[in-house]
Amino acid sequence: MTSLSSTSKASLKRSRELFAVPVPLNRYSPNTSSTTSYGGGDAESTSLKITYKASNYYPVVTSTDEDADDAASSAVQQTLQTAREAASKKTKSQAATNNTGAIIIVNDSPSGSALSSTNLLPGQKSGVAKKATLTSTAITERKEKNLNIPKPDWHAPWKIKSVISGHLGWVRSIAVDPSNEFFVTGSADRTIKVWDLPKASTASAGALKLTLTGHINAVRGLALSDRHPYMFSCAEDKMVKCWDLECNKVIRQYHGHLSGVFCLKLHPTLDVLITGGRDSVARVWDIRTKNQIHCLSGHEGTVASLQTNATDPQVITGSHDSTVKLWDLAAGKCMTTLTHHKKSIRAITRHPREFSFVTGAADNIKKWQTKDGRFIQNLPGHNAVVNALACNPDGVMVSAADNGSIRFWDYKTGYNFQSTKTVVQPGSLDAECGVFATEFDVTGTRLITAEADKTIKIWKEDEEANDITDPIDMKEWRRACIRESKGRY
Repeated sequence: MTSLSSTSKASLKRSRELFAVPVPLNRYSPNTSSTTSYGGGDAESTSLKITYKASNYYPVVTSTDEDADDAASSAVQQTLQTAREAASKKTKSQAATNNTGAIIIVNDSPSGSALSSTNLLPGQKSGVAKKATLTSTAITERKEKNLNIPKPDWHAPWKIKSVISGHLGWVRSIAVDPSNEFFVTGSADRTIKVWDLPKASTASAGALKLTLTGHINAVRGLALSDRHPYMFSCAEDKMVKCWDLECNKVIRQYHGHLSGVFCLKLHPTLDVLITGGRDSVARVWDIRTKNQIHCLSGHEGTVASLQTNATDPQVITGSHDSTVKLWDLAAGKCMTTLTHHKKSIRAITRHPREFSFVTGAADNIKKWQTKDGRFIQNLPGHNAVVNALACNPDGVMVSAADNGSIRFWDYKTGYNFQSTKTVVQPGSLDAECGVFATEFDVTGTRLITAEADKTIKIWKEDEEANDITDPIDMKEWRRACIRESKGRY
């Protein structure tokens, strides 16, 4: 009788090994020294039955992940060995009562000892059974732990030091003289005013030096040459003018734009002027001859911002069609088109020392590599229509929006170390708190903002602040980096 039973079970064992699906779980093998096997028969039959039950009734328990880390794998093996030893001691009593077997399941306790040994009926559902591997949450936590969080440089917070009134309309543009002695502002009142920078910084009397008239609409862009005593202005009247600041009059006008001109920049090394406007093109002008050199066409919306570089790409334009274009100035052709933004691009700035630039729109602020237009990172958090961007040599970047909100950033890492809001002057409406233009002086220690309440505000760093009174919030910065990494992938 025994030989017949052993023969049939050995045949069953061979059939299962040939045709059954392999079971990932390590086969349960009780202590061979035990004389009584599970349910009768030899130790191999007992191991076969328990393995069969584990694969059919508890498949979620038996599935393992080859990518599990070494710590989790050794914990599983150690618990399995403990379960085998405990099960071998209870084999006699279990065989006398029922046909259940020792099944390894995962405990849902958060302590880390995830496995235990228990007896479950074949029809019973294992509600606490889970994979004996790293779950998706654990893998995510490991990625977050291994995420390289850059440490931001500490910067002092900025405060308003003086407020200047003089314009009768919105102040739309700013330019600082390379000598750092004065700055100019253009307004919707059609005038250009020249201000003494040291006096304006202390709100002293006599800060206004000169008022220039000549445009018949809002002045939208200004630029001061570092090689000639010239100032260039553009306005919504389609005109681009060259002013001689030695005799305070217009000496040249550049005709060609078909609609309002919204921005202009001087080339850093060439006697070339670039302007952009509502006619969706950027025009390149020879300063001396007043001739148009190139018409950089390709945008489908207003060219609202631009930047120039000494090397290619020598011209960068941002448009209301939500694209950024990098141009080859010698050929007059587009090198690269960046389509990452979803809203109109109203502001572009570049770092004074690094070969990179930043674009601002209502959806986001993005940092790019200038050479090939490679995307570097997002600077999220300024949830408003960004009208102006500026950056100083110390790595402080400021973004200003039409709702009066101003954000100060660490340019290297993108850390927002200060969030503030401008204050309208007494007598103005609360809605007139928008900021239209920002500009640092040559030293980078003073920030000038042009605002909708017809004032010009000058900001300086708080000299009494330090890294103890205004520390870097590393917890919030880490959470922001994790959110950014999840959104990127």
